[in-house]
Amino acid sequence: MKLLFVLLLLTASTISFVVSSQSIESEYDKFDAIYQLQLGATSGCQTPEINLFKVCSDRLKNDGNAPYILHHKKITPKVVVLFHGLSDSPFYFRSIANSIHQQGHNVVVALMPGHGKKQANEDMQDANLSDRWREHVSEMVDFSAGLGEQIYAGGFSTGGVLATEYILKNPKAVKGLLLFSGALALDPGVESMAKIWGIQWLAKILDGEYKAQGPNPYKYPSVARFSALELAEVIFSVRELIENGAALNLPIFAGHSMADKTTPIVGVKNLMAVNLGTNILFELSKEMDVCHADVVVNNEQVSDMKFDVSMIEEIMPCNVPKANPKHAEMLDALNKFLTAN
Repeated sequence: MKLLFVLLLLTASTISFVVSSQSIESEYDKFDAIYQLQLGATSGCQTPEINLFKVCSDRLKNDGNAPYILHHKKITPKVVVLFHGLSDSPFYFRSIANSIHQQGHNVVVALMPGHGKKQANEDMQDANLSDRWREHVSEMVDFSAGLGEQIYAGGFSTGGVLATEYILKNPKAVKGLLLFSGALALDPGVESMAKIWGIQWLAKILDGEYKAQGPNPYKYPSVARFSALELAEVIFSVRELIENGAALNLPIFAGHSMADKTTPIVGVKNLMAVNLGTNILFELSKEMDVCHADVVVNNEQVSDMKFDVSMIEEIMPCNVPKANPKHAEMLDALNKFLTAN
């Protein structure tokens, strides 16, 4: 009888160990399948890396634009899913994702529909573009549930407001929200213009043929007017959800520059004002003059961009990338936030 009890105990312990160290290899195929549908075809990447599963494609400008998973070969207590900004790519999350992964979390960095492509004109003028973004955010959050026990979602710029909208609609799906230059507000003039009847039709005409190639291999050379209006629609949706009583009660971390003219910090502060959970705002002072897109990049990323200044007709403020001088401190604050929450 005692022998039977010992055998049962050992069996239970073995099952518990197997479950806790469950392999996530099957999730890689699911991730690849998602992007096969989005891109039409996928392929192997040129430089495979340890603990990295990346989905490359001949339709992307290069492998740096590809979506990826930084993993620990098993389910982790926390998984973080990140969404990049308008005209950007997963490359912009490289340093942030690596830092989060080093703390022991699985990290999913998505490729938003219409981005990273050699040809993007059709996508950037798609009347359903914002809905495609929303569907992908939902799809990626659902997918991430197979990689971690608790899901943290967030994004850079447009990716941030899309994650916010998803959470407002699905408050129990996500444990925490991460925002980097979160697009919760635009310049007042841009917001007013976005409300004009027929403006999207005019935007398509003004955009003309959208160019995907430019001085930065990991970013489109400009933001299409039409896609910017699609972003504004999401921002207005977030405000309407809050005004209609959508609850927000979760930990929020935000990294934002006071000098950001693209997405003024007031949008993030207004969001935090209605949040009932913990708010951590890593604020870069106006005197530091950190531009919108520079918040998420460090010196190594700027160097790897190999930005071709010769392709710019006139150098204007913020159109040549610079590293966030407080990038390391921001990551330290982020990691403390994830540990505490």
